[in-house]
Amino acid sequence: MGLWNFAKEVGAKLFGASEAQAATADDLKKEAEKHGLDLSGVDVKVEGDKVVLSGRALSTAEAEKIVVAMGNTTGVASVENNLAVDKATAESRSYTVKKGDTLSKIAEEMYGKGHAGQYPVIFEANKPMLSHPDKIYPGQVLRVPPLDA
Repeated sequence: MGLWNFAKEVGAKLFGASEAQAATADDLKKEAEKHGLDLSGVDVKVEGDKVVLSGRALSTAEAEKIVVAMGNTTGVASVENNLAVDKATAESRSYTVKKGDTLSKIAEEMYGKGHAGQYPVIFEANKPMLSHPDKIYPGQVLRVPPLDA
């Protein structure tokens, strides 16, 4: 599944985290579980500002959501996703939010001209980390699944 890069100076501020170092593995797990993600088969290791995931996730989407939940925290510069999945589907692309972006604008950029109306696909792919389509911030990394997924 690969390496996902994040802006380590933005995101949820977890206890013990700083721009130089991610929070502890236990705190990162709690953050993901707070979003209703199942980490029962997931091993989390923190190596400075890098998080390494191994074990099993229920699906490709669930594995990617775990990556995004942990990566969008202060101090995490990258997440190495080595999770095996029980239900493999097409992988998502990642998109780093820029100042002035909206989900419609991102959909247009990622899916092509005329696809701004597909923003709910991106919103749904990032729930429960996103609570509202208008609540995105610069530096945040989002999952952008294929339209046919």
